[in-house]
Amino acid sequence: MMLEKVIAAYSEAVFDTDRDKAFEVIHDAIAQGVTPEEIVFKVVIPSMEMMIKAISEDFDANLAQHFMASQIASQVTDEMVARFQTSPETIGRVIIGTSHGDMHTLGKRIVSGCLRSLMIDVIDLGVNVSAERFVDAALEHDAGIIAISSMMVHTARSEQGCLAVRQLLKERGLEDRIKIIVGGAPYTWDTELYKVVRADAWASDGISAGKVIKDLIEGMHK
Repeated sequence: MMLEKVIAAYSEAVFDTDRDKAFEVIHDAIAQGVTPEEIVFKVVIPSMEMMIKAISEDFDANLAQHFMASQIASQVTDEMVARFQTSPETIGRVIIGTSHGDMHTLGKRIVSGCLRSLMIDVIDLGVNVSAERFVDAALEHDAGIIAISSMMVHTARSEQGCLAVRQLLKERGLEDRIKIIVGGAPYTWDTELYKVVRADAWASDGISAGKVIKDLIEGMHK
């Protein structure tokens, strides 16, 4: 019963993008004997998944709300994981970056926050990332997913963007080992664009990217 109250209070704080309230709820729960593991696996992750479901059903949440919710979840997760009795197992690793020629960061930061709160390890390469850096980093960190953010049509379609990443994976025989997900405004405007740039999947926003990437990772482990 107590966990149900914690989940309800935390979820309300996150939906209201009230970071201080969210942390107050978590710290109160810890003081009352809830473990850090329970906070992450029974409060934070279910709350994030609830938000994913709400948004997939056209819940009226704007970009700023997505960003704040993912940041709160990521910060709470980081604090709780540091208190775990044993190190948690992540479910997978993602290389993320903004495509070559693109300097936008907001969408990528939202996705990173969501992924961390879902226990997915994130290696952020920053902006203006070349195809070689994406693939080399995936190999170096043994990551199964490359996530490429593009906020402009020309960077999404560029021969030096996702298309080049796909070509490199093909040349190196890595297409079965590493999947590509793309996201950003151009893909929302044209929902078939991800096929044109030869990605495996796309996501319309940071919250849904968490679900798509989780599904991709689980699909590769079957």
